[in-house]
Order: sequence, then structure tokens, then C-alpha cells
Amino acid sequence: MALTDDGTDSVGTDFPTRKGWLAAGGVLGAILTSACCIGPLVLLSLGVSGAWIGNLTALQPYNPVFAVVALGFIAAGFRQVYFRKPTVCAPGTLCATPVSARITKTALWASLILVVATLTIGWWAPLLY
Repeated sequence: MALTDDGTDSVGTDFPTRKGWLAAGGVLGAILTSACCIGPLVLLSLGVSGAWIGNLTALQPYNPVFAVVALGFIAAGFRQVYFRKPTVCAPGTLCATPVSARITKTALWASLILVVATLTIGWWAPLLY
């Protein structure tokens, strides 16, 4: 993939947009990973009960798949955000504002924390009882 002078690759995708998509993929993967374990725990902690909460554990067999997908998106997002040379953005565009970078970094870090919490729930969940 060759970069052109305007900061886009040969397909026409710019890096700031790609960072956002990778962060969104990481967030979605983290939510799917935590749906079977942390979701019911949080709902029960908040006082929500019902037989339907047991249905959330039906996603447990897919937890490793969701975790691998989420960690892949998160790793690619971290690579785009922290290890790529910054692209030059035109003034006034979304990628020129530091807020968009902070949102992307926050989403990546929150996703990573959620996935790690889900993968280690067997160790720390008994401490809550």
C-alpha cells in the first residue's frame, strides 16, 4: 500500500478514518466478549434480575473467538494510533482536532480494559462475593 502526497493510501482511505474504524471494532468486540460474563454480573449488581439474564451466558462458548477478534482490532488500533507516523491534516478537518485523537485513544484503552477484565473474571469475580 503506497501513500500519496495527501496522506491517503492507494485505495483512498485516510489513516484517521481507519483509526476510528479500528477503535469501533475494538469496542464492539469488547462488548461482545463481556456480554456473557461481565454483563450479567453488572446487571445483578445493579439489582436487575430475571430469568432472561441466564440467556446472556449462552454466548460463553464464543467468548474466545470474540476476545481474539477484539484484541486483533485493538492491537491494530494501537498500532495506528501510537506507532504510525502522524499524518498531516488540513486545518479545520476532523483529524486536525485533538479531540478526535483523544476519543480514539479512550475507546481503545477502555476496550482493552474490558477485554482483559472479561478474560480474567474467574480470578477477580469471587472477590466481589
